[in-house]
Amino acid sequence: MTMINGFSAADAERLSEKERSLIARRERLLGPAYRLFYERPLHAVRGEGVWLYDAQGRRYLDAYNNVASIGHCHPRVVQAIASQAAVLNTHTRYLQEGILDYAEQLLATFPAGLEQVMFTCTGSEANDLALRIARHYTGGTGVIITRFAYHGVTGDISALSPSLGASIQLPGHARCVHAPDVYRLGPEAGKLFAEDVRAAIADLRAHGIKPAALLIDGIFASDGIFAGPEGCIAEAVAIAQSEGLLYIADEVQCGFARTGSHMWGFQRHGVQPDLVSLGKPMGNGQPIAGVVARPEVLEPFGRSMRYFNTFGGNPVSCAAGQAVLDVIRDEGLQQRSAQIGDYLLAGIRQLSQRHDLIGDVRGAGMFIGVELVSDRASKAPAAEQAKRVVNGMRERGVLISAAGPLENILKIRPLLAFEQSHADLLITALDEALQALA
Repeated sequence: MTMINGFSAADAERLSEKERSLIARRERLLGPAYRLFYERPLHAVRGEGVWLYDAQGRRYLDAYNNVASIGHCHPRVVQAIASQAAVLNTHTRYLQEGILDYAEQLLATFPAGLEQVMFTCTGSEANDLALRIARHYTGGTGVIITRFAYHGVTGDISALSPSLGASIQLPGHARCVHAPDVYRLGPEAGKLFAEDVRAAIADLRAHGIKPAALLIDGIFASDGIFAGPEGCIAEAVAIAQSEGLLYIADEVQCGFARTGSHMWGFQRHGVQPDLVSLGKPMGNGQPIAGVVARPEVLEPFGRSMRYFNTFGGNPVSCAAGQAVLDVIRDEGLQQRSAQIGDYLLAGIRQLSQRHDLIGDVRGAGMFIGVELVSDRASKAPAAEQAKRVVNGMRERGVLISAAGPLENILKIRPLLAFEQSHADLLITALDEALQALA
């Protein structure tokens, strides 16, 4: 197939002259590693609330972005950033009240025992730091992850992110386990997950590698969005902690009220992490991330080495983070996530009665996976159809993406500001996109 700047000739013909020029310029200036969404890339020029606007002024319902989680360009976040930037923006080696006020309110959202926080700029950095702390505390190096995990892009963490592509070579100190896929493995998925973790620990030790951490994203976003049942990871976590591993809860994807019933995804499973990594929606677009820790885990690390991050925890980012917490509380976004999320799940499950392509609908709050299969009996993945649905919804003004090892799972992450009318628009666009494949 003839390709033009990464697009087929047929797709390229649909692009405007301006879009072609931007794509060519992007490739020339940014290199080949970056990727664009959709067969016809979106040229976004403005965001407001749950909407993104393109260069022609058309608006798109954002049901994917988990960074501007409380709404694009939320006025309270914008004002907090601007006000603080006009007064002071520096590093953490000076005394400041803002970082302490924010830390207190952030930590107050966690269960007792998780009482200290270190700030970074990105979720990748947060996971990297959490892994360093775990290795220092345990004296081990071994890490257990899921088979299609994504945890970030730093050197150590990208090697623990198989979803980045086939070129990722799993390091010798890592072991992969199957995520608890109830749709394909049945109600015993949680128990099988626990058995896999136990076996991975034994295999590490058999090869002379001391295990350090179980690192998992509590909703298994890249593995295929496996939200439940609640408690399905509890046995695996208990096994890991009893064997001396630290449990790192990667909340970069599922934290900050996204799963609805709780502020943090791990709380749905009744487990207590040793370390929690935060990122993405933490500043609603302003770079801020962090690691929340049990003090006894953090103390040896801090005693033996210094940690400094030039931009991590700066006053402007902390002001943005504080505004995000305030908005989640004041606008009842956790409750809305639960209510609208349930409404979406019910609506999409109704669509499954008319569209045989839908094999499974699952999720929690505003994090939903819709698995498409070409045959419900065999559960054969329908990856090409998923791609067509994602692009079909983009043409209908609704933005989603796909996930999973074969990218046959529609990944739907509405902004927490969604209302029922927005959910109805999404359901209608999905219905139409599926109907177009019939």
